[in-house]
Amino acid sequence: MVFGFIKGQFIDVIAWTDDTRDTMVWRFERYGNEIKYGAKLTVREGQAAVFVHEGQLADVFGPGLYRLETNNMPIMTTLQHWDHGFQSPFKSEIYFVNTTRFTDQKWGTRNPIMARDPEFGPVRLRAFGTYAMRVTDPGRFIKEIVGTSGEFTTADVSNQIRNIVVQEASRVLAGSGIPVLDMAANTRDLGRIVAEAIAPTIAEYGLSIPEFYIENISLPEEVERVLDQRTSMGVVGDLSKYTQFAAAQALGEAARNPGGGAGAGMGVGVGMAMAGMAAGAAAGPWGQRPAEAAPSAPPAAQGTAPPPPPPAEVQWHVAENGETRGPFGRSELERMAREGSLTRDHHVWTPGQDGWTRAGDVEALRSVFDQVPPPPPPPAG
Repeated sequence: MVFGFIKGQFIDVIAWTDDTRDTMVWRFERYGNEIKYGAKLTVREGQAAVFVHEGQLADVFGPGLYRLETNNMPIMTTLQHWDHGFQSPFKSEIYFVNTTRFTDQKWGTRNPIMARDPEFGPVRLRAFGTYAMRVTDPGRFIKEIVGTSGEFTTADVSNQIRNIVVQEASRVLAGSGIPVLDMAANTRDLGRIVAEAIAPTIAEYGLSIPEFYIENISLPEEVERVLDQRTSMGVVGDLSKYTQFAAAQALGEAARNPGGGAGAGMGVGVGMAMAGMAAGAAAGPWGQRPAEAAPSAPPAAQGTAPPPPPPAEVQWHVAENGETRGPFGRSELERMAREGSLTRDHHVWTPGQDGWTRAGDVEALRSVFDQVPPPPPPPAG
């Protein structure tokens, strides 16, 4: 409120300068609500001034400068039954209404939305986003929402608006029929449908939603983890070719690191095992390609579990002259022992063994040297 003196007479100036970002309505405070006849009313752009006289909605003023007289307050004049010469103060409440957009209002689903997806079946969805609102009918907004509150902010109305938004958003998302994986590409259209659906209800409060955005539509975390796994499988592609590639990489790593020990041997073994499993899966339960389908098994044999695979052969590494050879299987060690390239004094190692050990002291290799004669005795003195 601003006061001034012109030619010794008290002149009433009514105005409101908003220095906040969330005030929607502010009541002009005056002791006894007395407004002088002929007072000046300043309504800035983005504002409206609503007069309430004796509990009744009277005049609504848009942006401009007004002198409060009978000729520009027709409703007030009718309510007051003023004569043309009436110039006494009158009692009214004046509410300034902010008609600009209030942006970045948040909304989100507290509980999951149950929907039926054409690909995944019943799913639970969550969604959140933002919207902007503005007062389009100041008089209706005062009557339906504000009441007698002296200061009204966006926080006072956001909960009610959010409930309406969530209700319509849940209905639209659940009944859209759009697959979950395609919803991200359709958020603009879904947001437009939600905005159109809530418009009639919001209009009853004297408000509008000029902007509405769906920022994200998500599935439960456990479902997203399964989708990530499915995506990983899609990236891998042909599992058989992938396992063959992994085995080839393991073999190449072993060749580059001949002294790698257990790590290289395990890499080769895992790669070969994966390749074997992929080949077995591609060949089918009879070990044949689909084009070589085996005849049906006899009734007595059906349902019999296949025998377990044979245990993996232990691989040995041999140390000689500061270098490592291998890995070798048992049959290769026996051949080397017969040829003399492996003796009891060579040191050997296999995964799981604690350090290098003399071959003649390893219990598992004693039979390798059973057919090899011991060193000749020293010549007779």
